Amino acid sequence: MTESTPKDKSEEKDKKAEKATKETAPKAKKQLPKFVVPLVCAVVALAVGLCAGYFAFGGAQGGASGSLSGKTTVKKAELDSTIATYTYKGKTYKVSARDVINSTSSLSSQKQDDGTYKLPSVDGVLSYARSAIIQQEAEAKGIKVSEKDMKSYAQSTLGSSDYSSIASSYGMSKSTVKALVKQSAEMQKLRDKVVKTKAGTAPTAPTEPSDGNTQTASADYAKYIINLAGDEWDAQKGTWSGKGGSYETALKSYTVTADSATYEAAQAAYYVAYQEYSQKQTKVSEEWTEYVNGLLCNATVSISSLIA
Repeated sequence: MTESTPKDKSEEKDKKAEKATKETAPKAKKQLPKFVVPLVCAVVALAVGLCAGYFAFGGAQGGASGSLSGKTTVKKAELDSTIATYTYKGKTYKVSARDVINSTSSLSSQKQDDGTYKLPSVDGVLSYARSAIIQQEAEAKGIKVSEKDMKSYAQSTLGSSDYSSIASSYGMSKSTVKALVKQSAEMQKLRDKVVKTKAGTAPTAPTEPSDGNTQTASADYAKYIINLAGDEWDAQKGTWSGKGGSYETALKSYTVTADSATYEAAQAAYYVAYQEYSQKQTKVSEEWTEYVNGLLCNATVSISSLIA
């Protein structure tokens, strides 16, 4: 029986990581359809956080009004009744059913056949409170977004800056869409300001050869690899620098020159770039979550709801 060495285990681990990256990394460039990213997820993805401070349920002071006690639905006239409160930096804010519904949907789409509206869930209230607190912190730091910023954010996140079209696609009002985009754009600016790690932009996959042959070689693929490799490539010698960097190591079995490389080699370089980008994104996410948790641990939320 052959005993595995630490090096063998390390190489096996690296191979598994590479395989996972290849399975998750996007392939060649393709045009994404408009609205491919859910609008609400675009906001929720930024409003992360594990710590929620202190919570009280049912009958908490400042919670739902007595008229809603024990109810799971509300009439139109009750939409502005308080269903929860949250306190942040010594100030208490009321939360109504209308607030929560409008933060993710529209009243018209949530109206039931009998004319009533289902009370928002606990998760819905918490999400609303989290987002509101983070937005308050962004504004407290002087962060503002212009109409141009909002349209740019909507275009990059949702594939469109036409608020009316987005609203129609998601069954929301135009004003709700604009409010969500504004909130999310402010959160994005806050994250960029407080997170030290910079992930940069996601690498673009090399364009697949029209004939589908992965061994197709071209100067464009060589240029693609060299641009990604940076100082790992010695431009004067027209070959790898010999420093044993991540690109040089990953592509050691491929023939790469200054003016020729295969699509397969370019794809291997892309996997390296994508893995490095993913690692930075993970670090960014960890830093942002820690920051948000610091905010939320200073908040208290009182909720009175029968909806889990």
